[in-house]
Amino acid sequence: MNSIRIALSAVMYLALSAFLCAQDRGMRPLPFDDLSAFQNQSGNWQIVGDVTMDPTVDIHAQPPVEKKKKKKSQPQADPITSVSGTGVLLNKPDDSHKSHLVTNWEHGDIALEVEVMIPRGSNSGLYLQGRYEVQLCDSWGVKTARFSDIGGIYRNWEQNPETSYMGKAPLINAAKAPGLWQKLEVVFKAPRFDESGKKTANARVISTILNGVKIHDNVEIPRPTGGPLVNDEVPMGPIMIQGDHGPVAFRNFKYKLIGDLDIRLEDLTYEVHHGPFETESEVKESAVVKSGSIPALTYEVAGKDNQYGIVFNGKLIAPRSDEYFFDMVYGGLGSLRIDGKSVGDGWRGLSESATLEEGPHAIEVVLFKAQSWLQNSLSLFVSTANSYPVALHTFGSAPPGSNLVPPILIEPASEVKLLRAFLDFKGDRSQRLTHTIGVGEPDRIHYIYDLNAGNLVCVWKGDFVDATPMWHDRGDGSFRPLGMLQYLFSGPSLAVLNSPEQAFPSSSDDFKSKGYTLDYDTQRPTFLYEYKGAEVSDKVVPDGEAKYFTREVIVANPSANTYLKVAEGGKIEQLPNGWYAVDDKQYFISMSSGQVPVIRRAGDLQELIVPVDTTPIQYSLTW
Repeated sequence: MNSIRIALSAVMYLALSAFLCAQDRGMRPLPFDDLSAFQNQSGNWQIVGDVTMDPTVDIHAQPPVEKKKKKKSQPQADPITSVSGTGVLLNKPDDSHKSHLVTNWEHGDIALEVEVMIPRGSNSGLYLQGRYEVQLCDSWGVKTARFSDIGGIYRNWEQNPETSYMGKAPLINAAKAPGLWQKLEVVFKAPRFDESGKKTANARVISTILNGVKIHDNVEIPRPTGGPLVNDEVPMGPIMIQGDHGPVAFRNFKYKLIGDLDIRLEDLTYEVHHGPFETESEVKESAVVKSGSIPALTYEVAGKDNQYGIVFNGKLIAPRSDEYFFDMVYGGLGSLRIDGKSVGDGWRGLSESATLEEGPHAIEVVLFKAQSWLQNSLSLFVSTANSYPVALHTFGSAPPGSNLVPPILIEPASEVKLLRAFLDFKGDRSQRLTHTIGVGEPDRIHYIYDLNAGNLVCVWKGDFVDATPMWHDRGDGSFRPLGMLQYLFSGPSLAVLNSPEQAFPSSSDDFKSKGYTLDYDTQRPTFLYEYKGAEVSDKVVPDGEAKYFTREVIVANPSANTYLKVAEGGKIEQLPNGWYAVDDKQYFISMSSGQVPVIRRAGDLQELIVPVDTTPIQYSLTW
């Protein structure tokens, strides 16, 4: 029994990160309507309705020194502006107001997600239990992430090797540009103590995801990091946000307190049936070839790799009355019943919930498999909205990665790489684009262009693409961009409109792709197409530091009332510096060719469009 518990524990930890970070069960908001959730502070923290941070201005930059006998210079504009309202927590410290912000509630194990905005050159930190700092700072463009970069687990400053901790750098720098909202998701496991107060297990960051990229995976933190609220370790402590290093803003803070769940199986039996079964009733009506008792679910009792069925029956002991979530994955067809009622069934897996009273409940699990090409597996995780998932199967029945194939990863080595494939726009199979080309740079900044619409559809930094879906087995023709991904919009970017109010078409019969040419020296493509008699060239090039892309569109012989759609999103606003913040500050557009874009409403979205003539249109896209 002990060996099974150890195996189940290993399965739980390996599955924990993906399970918790992929779902919102039990998340509660920390509303920023006022500061009542926090202890008193000196006045540097305030609640506002929205905030804008100029990405071109370093908050530590000093105004130019005035020369004698020269006219007094105008005071510098504040790079951080806000509007009144609620929903955003803003820190603007000065020499006399720079206190940390501490919650008036405490946590042990916790899952949290929050959006953070950091101005250029600023620095802050999110302290779990007030003791373990997750770094928040402007790390845009950093090539090799360190513990002091955004998302890093900060070090302490002890000199004694026995008490020092050197921190943990992110696996990859996934920072967005200053002035943009960045999403941080953390799953934290507090240190454990015995009855005498002796620590028995160190704190852990089970998972950290920054802007959709996993940057930490099961990292142990043996002692408090630098600058803690108190330099000790406890089962429960508040969240502290650093307030004395620089401005920072937060919104959409959600969290849930997590606890262990003592749910278990008792009196579990199994019956094995052999034969090519098509329905569950065929399984139960056939002869039992083997039966017995077992402490946990496993397909291994089948005794063969194919054409078998297994019926498990036992008691599920619910520790309390609650809603329970059942996540089950298996090779073949399966079903789950509790107290004779169906919880769910289906092909290769199910994810369902059921409300159970405290105490024992009859449970039945059925698995049958007739396809030799399917991987043998059976796993069942059970959780509540505020608990860790508990594995009710053996390690051998679903070893981590058992259903995975070695990934086929494509990386540009020393030159630009082009790869044709399908793209599921925003990860949605129903929005599949069938004529896309990925363009990867050795400096790890990439984009995908839709050859069927003449449009830049997404950009990202980090690794290039996972081509496994395209090339493994029969494949489905698609690839997956890797790294910090920013989707833009799908459909044509060039259109002739009868008026500036007419909607952009979702597709066009007047579009004709003419492929692309390659620059001899850089091997970068320039895309060519025809549209309503106009000849179009479209080129996308990174800047010298691989921080952003510049796009240049040249239209020869354009029709009257031709427009280029540059961006779309839920909210587009022009900033004081002339840039445009798109989709509620998810990325920036800055025009460099002199045209004046128009922000217009298009249904539930806004669009940024530019009138087209023979003058080249050039703009930069920063994220």
